[in-house]
Amino acid sequence: MPNLKRVVDTLERLYPLRYAESWDEPGLIVGALDAPVSRICCAVDPTSAVVDEAIERGADLLICHHPLFFRSVHQVSGLGFRGDIVNRLAEHRCALWVGHTNADSAYRGVAWAAADLFGLLDHHPLEPIADPAAEHEVGLGRVGELPEPMPLIDFARRVGRVLPHTELGVQVCGDLGAPVRRVALLPGSGDSMFDQVRAAGADVYVTSDLRHHPVTDAIEQAKYEARMRAAGIALGGESGEAVVRPAFINTPHSAIESLWFRYAVEDIPAAVLADTGETVSIERIERNTDPWTVSIHE
Repeated sequence: MPNLKRVVDTLERLYPLRYAESWDEPGLIVGALDAPVSRICCAVDPTSAVVDEAIERGADLLICHHPLFFRSVHQVSGLGFRGDIVNRLAEHRCALWVGHTNADSAYRGVAWAAADLFGLLDHHPLEPIADPAAEHEVGLGRVGELPEPMPLIDFARRVGRVLPHTELGVQVCGDLGAPVRRVALLPGSGDSMFDQVRAAGADVYVTSDLRHHPVTDAIEQAKYEARMRAAGIALGGESGEAVVRPAFINTPHSAIESLWFRYAVEDIPAAVLADTGETVSIERIERNTDPWTVSIHE
């Protein structure tokens, strides 16, 4: 069986660390490089419950999307849950590797998987990364088109069917009957990308963690611009159909990012075999790590 160093080398070929945002620190978090790896588990979040399940399954490596550490730390003792997780992983010889924003941007990564599963064709990065070594267009988010236009509500239902169940569900902002064809998406928190979405001419933007004020401002501005176009007034040199765009679909953060693993469970063992000539098994931990336990509508 391959050792951890060889598996990590493969992971970082598939999901290069150079694709990570400047504030991010993905990669190997816990683990001895010479330790053998035969069984891998993957999950979105390295929660205590996920770590327990990985240990119970006898995993040598846990691959997660979200980091255990977002900020610098000065201790990994039992004084906090992160230190406890590190200590339990080390005690049971289970490594932890994180593919975060590097996996967001990679070929067949987080955004790519979501775009394919939502039915987008000929999709491209919403914010490209220039990588001469890449064989495919890589970068944050994706934008592409549906084979045929469909009402916003029908596309939102498609998104909801693709995602694993959470209590939060899916929220929609926009004219539910309006036709959508061009779709932009960014798995994870995406309200910093509104300008790129507008520039891409998307009819709808699928992302997570949308906040009240940014969405309200964006949809009010879109309505105003459509009203001006209908009156024959071009803003910023724009002209054409008086359409309010984009609409918004707000998804549970962990749910949309979990779609990555539908590809990762195929791609990782195949790449390890190609790189090392050795085999590993990989399985998903099908645990809902969305923090909301109930959504009340009265």
